[in-house]
Amino acid sequence: MNCEIICVGTELLLGDIVNTNAQYLAQKLSLAGVDVYHQIVVGDNLERLVDAINTASKRADIIITTGGLGPTDDDITRYGIAKALGVEVVLDEPSLKKIKEIFMRSGRPMPSINERQAYIPAGSRAIENNNGTAPGIIGEYGNKIYIALPGPPREMKPMFEEHILPYLMEKSNYTIKSRTLKVIGIGESAIQETLGEIMLNQKNPTIALYAKDGEVHIRITSKEKNLIEADKKIKEIENKIVNILKNNVYGYDNDSLESAVNDLLQKRKLTVSFAESCTGGMISSRFTDIPNASVSFLNGIVCYSNEAKINILGVKRETIEKYGAVSMETAEEMARCIRKISKTDIGLSVTGIAGPTGGTKKKPVGLCYIGIDTGNEVKVFSNIFNGNRNKIRQLAATKALDILRRTIIENL
Repeated sequence: MNCEIICVGTELLLGDIVNTNAQYLAQKLSLAGVDVYHQIVVGDNLERLVDAINTASKRADIIITTGGLGPTDDDITRYGIAKALGVEVVLDEPSLKKIKEIFMRSGRPMPSINERQAYIPAGSRAIENNNGTAPGIIGEYGNKIYIALPGPPREMKPMFEEHILPYLMEKSNYTIKSRTLKVIGIGESAIQETLGEIMLNQKNPTIALYAKDGEVHIRITSKEKNLIEADKKIKEIENKIVNILKNNVYGYDNDSLESAVNDLLQKRKLTVSFAESCTGGMISSRFTDIPNASVSFLNGIVCYSNEAKINILGVKRETIEKYGAVSMETAEEMARCIRKISKTDIGLSVTGIAGPTGGTKKKPVGLCYIGIDTGNEVKVFSNIFNGNRNKIRQLAATKALDILRRTIIENL
């Protein structure tokens, strides 16, 4: 089965509200083995909505709408579905009773216009809404299924999971399962070439590459009659990809780079401290987002000015005067100093030119030095990142975390 998602609301078209409903539904529909080939956003206009529903009916087995189930004049979804199907809207008495009870419990009189929410296209049934006043709608007409869900995610999500997903899973003979590999240190096109025959010969599972800031995600998707078979197929491809890309794969699904690094540190009982200049605490911030990171992350210092590098970290003044704050020598001393004063196993430093000003021919905007001291040796890595100031800082933080990760894997 395939589905088309129609999100209704002029506020979505204007960008006043981010359309997270389509993303959520597309992800969840795969659990029922339902493919999503089209998504569309329609404003609060009845004729355009009817046109969108008619178009969707020609190319999809299931049409799901979100939004437009409220009580006001611009809430048109129930009428749009009814008009597209050539039926009337009829009052659903149980829904009206529940709406009245909601207002009664809150001690407020029910405005008469709220009665509209209890009307549904003839031949369909109402779906109970335990988080709001607008019931959902589901109807089977011929070989098509029409589903209308409320727009607010706090109402839409539980309704979908409690009522719609079980209903669709009964209808479907397949399930769709995906697994995402998180890759860093190699670009999208290089991955395509490196995987070669695996990419060329893909059928089921399918493989898709998604470029992100500083990393690439590889999504493996299998469509099978049960999750066990889907997992088996995915695992076969996953193993092949990991064997080729090796340590460039840092995690899976919901893993973040910082959580992967933290896991490595804790498994090996290692501690780390950060000395940040141009990244301004970004690395420390990403680490403190992780629960229990304090076991491995002991200290972070933002030493943005030269005086802070000298007086707080202990970098030699002559080093900065001779080589500059943005230099391999300064990055090296920063890594040594933060490790020493924090008494950690590893010290990591970042110093660079984030721009938009401050660059020269020898030291352009985007130049960053990343130092790492493991107690056995100190290494400094030179990088030039492209982008605006914030992107350069983000990329530098990501690169520093990856250097830390690879150092732990290869040397510790």
